[in-house]
Amino acid sequence: MIFGRGRFPAAVESFETAVRAQDADAAEDAFARLAQGFGKATDAELRAAGPRLSALLREVPPGPRAVVAVMTGACVERGADPPACAPAVFASALDAFEQAAVFCERWVAAGRGDLPDHEGEGLEETDFERIGFEPVMAWQALPQFEMACVAMLSVPEVRRAVPGRDGLRAAVARVAEMSGEPFKCLAYALAVLDDEPLIVLDRATGAGFALRVSGIGDNFQLHTLLADALIGRGLVAGEAPSAEAVACCRDRAGMVPTTGSFNLVGADGEWIWNEGNPADIPVVDGVRLVVLDPPPYRRSWDAGRFFPGMTGELVYERALAPEESAALLARVAEPVR
Repeated sequence: MIFGRGRFPAAVESFETAVRAQDADAAEDAFARLAQGFGKATDAELRAAGPRLSALLREVPPGPRAVVAVMTGACVERGADPPACAPAVFASALDAFEQAAVFCERWVAAGRGDLPDHEGEGLEETDFERIGFEPVMAWQALPQFEMACVAMLSVPEVRRAVPGRDGLRAAVARVAEMSGEPFKCLAYALAVLDDEPLIVLDRATGAGFALRVSGIGDNFQLHTLLADALIGRGLVAGEAPSAEAVACCRDRAGMVPTTGSFNLVGADGEWIWNEGNPADIPVVDGVRLVVLDPPPYRRSWDAGRFFPGMTGELVYERALAPEESAALLARVAEPVR
């Protein structure tokens, strides 16, 4: 059976049995068959496997645990139940980042110099004794856990309903500070806003608008969708993006060239850089507020989604009453040059 139809489900069952029995040799053999069969598994087989692999994560040894997490994320991308799979992946990733922080601390305390790469370049056998097996393995596994978590966070249901994001965000930020490695994809995925109110003020006309943000990975994507929502409606002057650029920022695959329409500024007067994400926008009275100024120079980029598997939405709701806009503009600082 394992060499014909049903090979992957049989490997999942064997791996499950071996891990639960703590049979290291059988688990190693089953894991090899699991990895070999994964690429040929059908969507239906992966849908069934996702929750089963997720349920095993805490019992899988540190070495293969991150690979099983990546497999679980791939199962979700192929239709496995995201809320059933995500909690264990987040918990395992949190443990890995916490252990990686221990690794960074001990590495520095041992005077080992620059941190090694995640492939093991720069590590020595004695580091496993000096620093500890689990911290070393956790450090090496971080790219895989980043990949697995981003796959989970591409699903709106996970971002809105599955707990664990705040603790993981703090752990990622701590390791990023200690290591100088930003883990940008995971940090941005954890910061994605959903159904988040956004107030936009046009400084030139004093007009204000209420919108709602979901699933937008970075401010390049936000900028393009904002230009479409306001310039495209004739509410703000400027150069609107093409329909193709807008579609690529929402849900179409690929990227197309576009040109910036304005400068985004926070209520504090600081520029809101396109390289950042919507969570960078300062909050005023409980709502994120951004001011539109003319672009100081021509900016061009390839418009598209920061996370190709995540649908971006910017919903226009209404124009603010003139008195609302005026009151908010009065609290906005001049842009910092």
